[in-house]
Amino acid sequence: MLSRRNFLTAAVGVAAAGGLAACAKEDDSSTGSSSTGGAKTITLGFSQVGSESGWRSANTTSVKDAAKEAGYNLKFSDAQQKQENQISAIRNYIAQKVDVIAFSPVVVTGWDAVLKEAKAAKIPVVLTDRSVETSDDSLYVTLVGSDFTDEGRRAAKILEKVLTKAGHKGAVKIAQLEGTTGAAPAIERAKGFKEIMDAEHKADWKIVVSQTGDFTRAGGKQVMAAFLQSNPDVNVLFAHNDDMAIGAIQAIEAAGKKPGTDILIVSIDGVKDGFVAMSEGKINAIVECNPLLGPQLMDVVKKVKDGETVERWIKTEESDFMQDQAKAALPSRKY
Repeated sequence: MLSRRNFLTAAVGVAAAGGLAACAKEDDSSTGSSSTGGAKTITLGFSQVGSESGWRSANTTSVKDAAKEAGYNLKFSDAQQKQENQISAIRNYIAQKVDVIAFSPVVVTGWDAVLKEAKAAKIPVVLTDRSVETSDDSLYVTLVGSDFTDEGRRAAKILEKVLTKAGHKGAVKIAQLEGTTGAAPAIERAKGFKEIMDAEHKADWKIVVSQTGDFTRAGGKQVMAAFLQSNPDVNVLFAHNDDMAIGAIQAIEAAGKKPGTDILIVSIDGVKDGFVAMSEGKINAIVECNPLLGPQLMDVVKKVKDGETVERWIKTEESDFMQDQAKAALPSRKY
């Protein structure tokens, strides 16, 4: 089991479909052709977390474009950041007898029941972006996504470079903007960052305040404003994603401070708006988390449908960026 990230009755299927229609956005339109060289078109049911950030929007576009390119029949649902919506969507896909189910889980726990239903229906499940904790490793086939714990470690290591470049001396008082409570990236990014902090900087680094901003700009702005009221002497911000960092920048400026100078900022994701802020000197470093998982996912879906063996965790390739790299990198950013 990764640290991360019976057939339904007709009545259950109908209820699930009705519930999904009531509380989640679903797109049942086919993105592929009805046949490919005489072979049956693969039908993929995909449940997305939501549309809470630029990263997530890029991830959704990548999945939809890759499904169309592969000629798959994609059934897409937006869970609007609610686990109950995702569970309804997955049950709806089971009732429709799709070939493969993929989803990016809102939170880590609480999936065993619906995953057991998918297994009983002999529909393989692929996780994307985020992991889950289950009682049975066989309830899903693989995870296609990033190593969030390592992203947290990378954020701590790049903060070392940021502090050196800024010529910072003395105590490092860190404000942490956490992602959605219970979500794998929030849990694991915090874990990886603290791992490096405790091992190498116990004497001089301290997280003085930490709270969820729910991965949104509005959340980042609101929570950072509260941080500055309760802890006006923070000099570092570690944000679990760029959108929260961008929201926090607004709060920092409203408080009369200079982001990137008075408060050094390290964030994770690497969306275009994050690179713009970095090129303006407002973010000091970004740890990349690649959202363009669509092509990898479609390749895995075909292999799983064909009964091929795939790796248990298919990791994405990512980089880290300092402020002085932002302007050169910005034109080539695809999300």
